[in-house]
Order: sequence, then C-alpha cells, then structure tokens
Amino acid sequence: MSDTLRDQLMGLGFKPAPKPERKNDAPRRDGRPQGKGGNGNGKPQQAGRGEHKPGERRAHGNDGPGKPGQQRGQGQGPRKPRTAEEMDLAKAYAIRAQREKEERIETERLKQEEARQRREAKVKLEELLKDKSLNAESADIARHFPYGGKIKRIYVTAEQLKALNAGELGVVQLNGRYLLVTADVLAQSEAVFAASVALKVDPNAPAEDDPYADPQYQVPDDLVW
Repeated sequence: MSDTLRDQLMGLGFKPAPKPERKNDAPRRDGRPQGKGGNGNGKPQQAGRGEHKPGERRAHGNDGPGKPGQQRGQGQGPRKPRTAEEMDLAKAYAIRAQREKEERIETERLKQEEARQRREAKVKLEELLKDKSLNAESADIARHFPYGGKIKRIYVTAEQLKALNAGELGVVQLNGRYLLVTADVLAQSEAVFAASVALKVDPNAPAEDDPYADPQYQVPDDLVW
C-alpha cells in the first residue's frame, strides 16, 4: 500500500494495525533457550542454599573429606625421629632376643641328642647283659643300696652277699630290673651306660660309707610302716 492510500485511510479514521509482539524465544549465543530456567524476568535463577552453580567447587565442611594431610590426626606433625640412644637400645634388645632364640634351639638340640644317645646305649646294654645275670631264685637275703635318690634292694644268697660286699659282684639297672653281675660285666656296663650302674662296692672304702653292707640291714631305714 502506498503512503498516499495510507494517509487517506488514516484521514477516514482507520488506525494502522498493531505490530505483533516479538517472542523472546530465540536461542542465545551460548545455545541456551531464552526465558527457560530463569525467574520470569530473563535473569538466571540464583543458586539457593545447598545448591551449587555449575563449575563451582564445593567447600568441604567438618563432615567431608578435607585436604590431604588434614584428615584424622590433623594437627599432628611428622613423627619425631628416634635418638641414637633409642636406636642403640632397640638394637641391644634385638641382639638379646636373637641370642636367647639360638640358646633355646641349642638346648633343644642337646636334649634330643642326649635322648638319642640314651636309647642307643640302652640297646647296647641290653645286648651286653644278655644271659649274664646272676640273680638266683633261691636268694632270700635283701641287700639294700641307694640309687636314684631312693633305697633299692636286690635279693642275694649268703655267698653272693659276701662277694658283693667284697666288690667281686655288682648291680646293674636295666628296664626297671636290678641284675647281679660280675665285676667285669659291671665295668663294661659302666662304659656303655654309666647311669645303669646301681651298686658298685669299693672293698677298700670305710664300712660307714655303705651302712647297708651288713646283713642286719634287711629293712631300709626310711621304710614307713
């Protein structure tokens, strides 16, 4: 329509048509739509309490993880290095513990070795004393003697008692039994296993050294009735 016609119409009372409102829904330069996510006036809604803006780093409180090195034990400095005296003391303890361990191992080794030697000696002694016992079934005289901290006895005849007190015979312990043997066998038994010798009389020793040599001592002094 030309300007002349527009003027004529306006002169007749016609008003120009109002221009339509322009909607602000065009995308923004950053790609986000206009009017969305705002508060009605085109401005972005501010983050409330407890909310975080994009890219904002959350501040840690007392219940959140802190900075490295500020968690449990915060405020404690580096561990104090040990002094030379403390190091020497720790070294001395370690040396003593090692020495005690070695001593225990050596003690146990010696015990096992001693037990092995005793077993072997008893086997040899049993072979040596085979068929050499002089114990008589008719023996009725009790000859007492100390052995192993206790008073033991063996029954002999009158002739055997004289020979025993003269050192011509002796007593050997084997597997809980007391065997009467000659002086020669007694010496061999002592060489194999000295602990097996239960009674070895020295004829030159004073009589008071062996009070049980007298036949009247057929009952031990420590016997409780």
